[in-house]
Amino acid sequence: MTELAIRDDHQRAVEALRRSYEAIPKGTPVRLAKKTSNLFRWREPSRAPGLDVSGFDKVLHVDPEARTADVQGMTTYETLVDATLPYGLMPTVVPQLKTITLGGAVTGLGIESTSFRLGLPHEAVLEMQVLTGDGRVVTATRDNEHADLFYGFPNSYGTLGYTLRLKIELIPVKPFVRLRHLRYGSAEACARAIAELTEAGEYEGEPVDFLDGTVFGPKEVYLTVGSFADSAPYTSDYTGQKIYYRSIQQRSVDFLTVRDYIWRWDTDWFWCSRAFGVQHPLVRRVWPDKAKRSDVYRKLVAYDRRFGIVARIDRWRGQRPREDVIQDIEVPVERLPEFLDFFHEKVGMSPVWLCPLRARDRWPLYPLEPGRTYVNVGFWGTVRLPPGKIPEYHNRLIERKVAALDGHKSLYSTAFYSRDEFWRHYDGETYRRLKETYDPDKRLLDLYDKCVRGR
Repeated sequence: MTELAIRDDHQRAVEALRRSYEAIPKGTPVRLAKKTSNLFRWREPSRAPGLDVSGFDKVLHVDPEARTADVQGMTTYETLVDATLPYGLMPTVVPQLKTITLGGAVTGLGIESTSFRLGLPHEAVLEMQVLTGDGRVVTATRDNEHADLFYGFPNSYGTLGYTLRLKIELIPVKPFVRLRHLRYGSAEACARAIAELTEAGEYEGEPVDFLDGTVFGPKEVYLTVGSFADSAPYTSDYTGQKIYYRSIQQRSVDFLTVRDYIWRWDTDWFWCSRAFGVQHPLVRRVWPDKAKRSDVYRKLVAYDRRFGIVARIDRWRGQRPREDVIQDIEVPVERLPEFLDFFHEKVGMSPVWLCPLRARDRWPLYPLEPGRTYVNVGFWGTVRLPPGKIPEYHNRLIERKVAALDGHKSLYSTAFYSRDEFWRHYDGETYRRLKETYDPDKRLLDLYDKCVRGR
């Protein structure tokens, strides 16, 4: 299909979606009809009509000279990476899970090991076409008449509109990535190293292209320094029987193909596959490699959530109930040791993921200070509730601690802020102004109602 035909198909899909949106009666909740989700704000399935966005899942064009790509909003990063790697290019930031969509990473938030130098996925966007809450289709850039929407769209979670097409920057890659796993005996030493590596951009005279970390305990913390390489003496394979996060403790140096590096966390959903027994050698041998994917595990979690299987087993065994503690937070690098000390004492979950980041610009609904080094801390699992504590005990503790450390919390999972507190953290004044401009009739949910009240 020619480029012109592809663009014509996109325009027809835009017009069809706009008509579908107009046909939904005012006052009726609007949602996307999506097959996959990476959100963990569980709620009962909606009976509201769903907008069919299945026609917005393609890479429209890759320009290897300009190092850009035109991509539809529902395109997964798996599809996007497959389209760009043959040109020796990749998106500036590729979130860890294959089924995260580009539009989802922009209206929500994404992060990965290039974020210490390239920020977050939305910072690579050059322009975005958006179906707004009032039914218009607008194109927003940094400096056009819709610049307010361009800067206010990240962290709006589909409450201002939906991205239909995005033009993004790409970066050049080499065939392999050399990894060095550096062990530190304390969070303080690790935080100092993060600050130094982020500032210098090199380690032992070699450029640092990727930087993330894994915490196995208070005295066992690793930073993984990744550098592009033209060749490799060998490559490891963590898509089958071997488990990537275990290699961090076992190897000081490793090599992966660039594609396997990009998806190194997806095979075992970081380490969460162990909840399904997939890391047991016997189970792993019979579990099909094609089913070693984050979206498969998430479907299993959703099934359990719906039918309460694990909770029933716990009650039958007389065990205390579990609390889902599934969060990503950011704190300034100098506050990381304090947060980890708190986390080890009050939550006690491991491993924990670390991902340094620096925002390149200011984005009002997630107001990180540009140029300041933060560390994303990701933790995903369950914790037994102490006797007599409410079901949200640990999550509320974490939320308060993050606020006390001048940090921020991603909204893909549970949140408990009061309305006033929420808008202090996520720039309520700017949001209200955007809502009045692009969704004055409030056809789409309010951000607080969607992310905290779970409507």
